[in-house]
This record gives sequence, C-alpha cells and structure tokens, in this order.
Amino acid sequence: MADLEQRIAQGRGDDPADIVLRGGKVFDLVTGTMIEGDVAICGDTIVGVGEAYEGREVADVTGLTLVPGFIDTHLHIESSLVTPFEFDRCVAPRGVTTAICDPHEIANVIGPDGIRYFQDASRRTLMDIRVQLSSCVPSTDMETAGAEIDAGDLAALMGHPSGIGLAEFMNYPGVIHRDPRAMAKLALFQGGHVDGHAPLLSGRDLNAYIAAGISTEHEATGAAEALEKLRKGMRILIREGSVSKDLEALAPVLTDLTAPYMCLCTDDRNPLDIAEEGHLDHMIRTLIARGCPPLAVYRAASLSGAEAFGLKDRGLIAPGKRADIVAVDDFATCRAQAVWAGGVAVTDEAFAARATIPPVGRHSVRAPKLSASSFRAPANREETDVIGILEGKILTEHLRETIPIVDGDKRPDPARDLVRIAVVERHGRNGNIATGFVKGFGLKAGAIASTVCHDHHNIACVGVDYADMALAASRLSEIEGGFVVARGGEVLAELALPVAGLMSLGSFEEVHDRLVDLRAAAASLGVTLKEPFLQLAFLALPVIPALKITDRGMVDVTRFEIIP
Repeated sequence: MADLEQRIAQGRGDDPADIVLRGGKVFDLVTGTMIEGDVAICGDTIVGVGEAYEGREVADVTGLTLVPGFIDTHLHIESSLVTPFEFDRCVAPRGVTTAICDPHEIANVIGPDGIRYFQDASRRTLMDIRVQLSSCVPSTDMETAGAEIDAGDLAALMGHPSGIGLAEFMNYPGVIHRDPRAMAKLALFQGGHVDGHAPLLSGRDLNAYIAAGISTEHEATGAAEALEKLRKGMRILIREGSVSKDLEALAPVLTDLTAPYMCLCTDDRNPLDIAEEGHLDHMIRTLIARGCPPLAVYRAASLSGAEAFGLKDRGLIAPGKRADIVAVDDFATCRAQAVWAGGVAVTDEAFAARATIPPVGRHSVRAPKLSASSFRAPANREETDVIGILEGKILTEHLRETIPIVDGDKRPDPARDLVRIAVVERHGRNGNIATGFVKGFGLKAGAIASTVCHDHHNIACVGVDYADMALAASRLSEIEGGFVVARGGEVLAELALPVAGLMSLGSFEEVHDRLVDLRAAAASLGVTLKEPFLQLAFLALPVIPALKITDRGMVDVTRFEIIP
C-alpha cells in the first residue's frame, strides 16, 4: 500500500520523483507523436510524462529522444558464448532491457539444472531476463543429447517469476502427427504462451500447428512465408543472428499496419557481431535504412513484443509502465546514450553491484578417444548425400555428389569443396561417431571443431585432414569444450567454453578477442564463410531442412528420418 501511494504521490507531483529525466522528447508508440516534458520515475515504475517534475535525482537528456527499452523476443543467451551476467553487461548498454530466452542449449547438456541456472541468474541481472521452459530436449529422437526433459520435468519448473510459457516447439512433426510426448507438453501450457518453430511449414500442416495454441514464429525466412503465418494469426519475430539473417527478406513485410504483430529477435548472436554491428540496435537502424517506417520499427522493437508475450507492464513510456527507457541520439542511428532498466541506470557501477551465482556444467565433455581413423567414411557406393551450406541461413541444400572410394574410404576433395564433417557424441552416453560431407566452407587444409553443436551439443568437426580433425576434437576434451582450429598437427587458435561446453568464464571482451583470432585462423585454412563456427553448429540441427548430420548419421529433415 505504501508503494502504491508513493507512486501516486510522485505522479501527481505531491512528492519529488525518485528520478526525473529532463530535456528530452518521448516517442509515443501509440500515436506516433513526440511528447514534450519530463519523465518521472518512482522505483522501477514510470509515474509521469509530459509534465514538469521535481526529482531527488535529475538526469539531463537534452536533445535526446526517449524510446521504450528494446525487447529481444527470442534468443539463446548461450549462443553469445558468455554467461547471463556478461550478456547483460554486453547488450543492456545498447538498449536491450528485456530478453526472452530459451535455455535449451544448456538444458541439452545438463537437463533441468541448466534451466534453473538461468532462472536463478534472472533474479540478479540489470536487464529483465525472462526464461521460457525448453520444449524439445532433445529436439528429436535422431540425436544423442546429454539429457532429456519430459512433461513431468517441465511441470516441476513452472511457476518461476521469470517464466512466460513454453519455448520454441521445434518438433513440428511431433505436433502435427500428435506424438503423445509432444501432446503432454502442450497440454501443460494450454491457455498460456507457446513459442513456435516451424520453418517452411504451410497449408493444412501450418493450420494444425497453430491450432495447437502456438502463437509466435521466428523461423520465417521469406516474405510469402511470413505473410501466410501472419494471416493465420501468428506473430512474426524478425530474426537477425550471426548465421540466420532474415531481416533483408522480411523488411518489406514490416509496415505500420503489420507492426503490432511483428517483433524483433536475434536467436543466436555472438560477441563478435555484437561488438562490430550491434544487437537489436543494429536491427533497428538497418530496418529504417531499408525504408521501414520508424514508428513500425520501434513498435516491433518494444511494444509489439510486450503485447505478444503478455508483458503488459512495458513497451511504452507511460505512467504505470516499467521504467525501461533508452535515450537515443536519433531514430535513424539508434545509438543509445543512456539506458534505464527497471528504473536503474545501466552503468559500470550498477553492473559491479550485482550479485552473481557460480557457474554450472563444468567437465561436461566426455568424448571417446579419437584418432585419424575415427574420421574415415567407409562406403560401398560412390553416390553421396552432401550438405550444401546457404550462407546467412540455417536452411541447407540436400546435394548429391559422386565421390570415389579409395581403400574403402570416401576422402575429402577440397578442390571440389567437399570436406569431411563429423559429429562425435561427447556426453559419455554411447561414443557414437557419424561422418558425412559438406560443401560451402571453402576449407583447403586442417580442421575446425566445436562443442557448440545445436541442439544436442556434441562435438562437430569439419576438415580435410583426419589427423588434424582428431587433434582439434580431442583438444576440446582438454579445455572443457569450445572452439578449436588446427592445421599440420598444431592448434592455431582456440576458445575455451567450460560452462557446459557452451559459455566462457571470461568477459565478453575476452571472448570477442579470441573470436577474432579464431576467425583469422579459419580464414588461413581457406574458409570463406564470415561466421564458420555457428554455421558449423547449425549443420547438426535436425529440425531445419533439408539435410543435416547428428551423431546417429545424416538426417533427411524433409522426410524426418536418418538416411540408411
């Protein structure tokens, strides 16, 4: 009652506000107009706009435009390669005040304890981290993960203050064909929020998927796909990650009419791209540069996300709303000059004052002993299924090439850009090793290996030299996971990710510097991809068409089956 009365008193001006932002203009996302006057904040809540206020603290924002804090509507913080605390320090100063995350990367390694780690971390960060419950651990039955999460496990995790609902339901065949395990999970969240994940799904299958109560979708990669899903009531989350780049294709769909039903997300974005380009701020300025109306873009960045996920307490700079505010230089450049998250100024001092929690998932890499012979591809026919990379997409082509058999082995052919890809089970469950071919890396020598391998997070390795592949993959066991580049029997660069083989114990600045070294090392092998490490990771995700590989073999995703 005292807090309620204090908010009313400060909003009326009877008492000084805790904080007053003075000298700026508020961009109103309802009418599209500018509001002159102060912004008054009481605790974590905005209590006044458009009037003159006195405050115990006054922040001068003269000449700046105040917009609501940005909401990333779907991401995996693990893909930033740092802990939630470092992610907070990395992107909150850029204006991201709410992150709706799905911790299914760490959940695939250590199970429900990984989700609890994110739930506990969410109580301590400056930004508001909302933790969706991971729906598909593992994503399918065609891979070996470190854990499985069923409906009973999800029920035990429900009710946490950070929760909104069920995270992306990747097993769309399980939904439309009514798999009992999928039905049990969906039944838990009937009437609540369920995130979608249905690449290229259309027609009656899409109708069935939406009828299950699934309301948001970040896998639309083209305008026609996005429009069909919009017309059928889904909210479209425009995605621009480090690998999955859909902004250019979907920008024409974002208008003042569609903006209430379109949001922004990054899904998977690493510190290299965040440092060099930005996060949601990069998406905002890029969309405006592509001709999207500023009102539509800023709605998609905040208000639309709040509405889509039932966060009625944010998305506007208005009395009664959470004090998530970004002071930008202008619409087009979207450079944050100051940020408040829940009424707290986002500063180095505020980050230093946070409490943290110990990391989890240490010593999680338990791979079998590897040698050069582990990466042979025994075969009795020359016709070969080959994964074709589409740079900037996690969709792949299903190619077929003729590869000669020499001494019972199909060997890499760098002259044709046909290189070995392998997935090694690293959770200590069965020691599976599967091999295949991929086209699109440009690799001429050496090998690259990683424990960031969606979503099961086994070891993924590409190379043209089997000994270098064994060296790179074996090194991952020694450093508790991460990225390794090797050539000629030598490790050229590496990044240790000892938190479940996914996240660093270092700062995002340190991770950025190691990624620069890794990118240069990969380029020295002939790699032509801008982001080879996350591109490699997605080649093992068997819910994205058309051809992928897991520890159990090559997967025809269109037919949803392992190729014999």
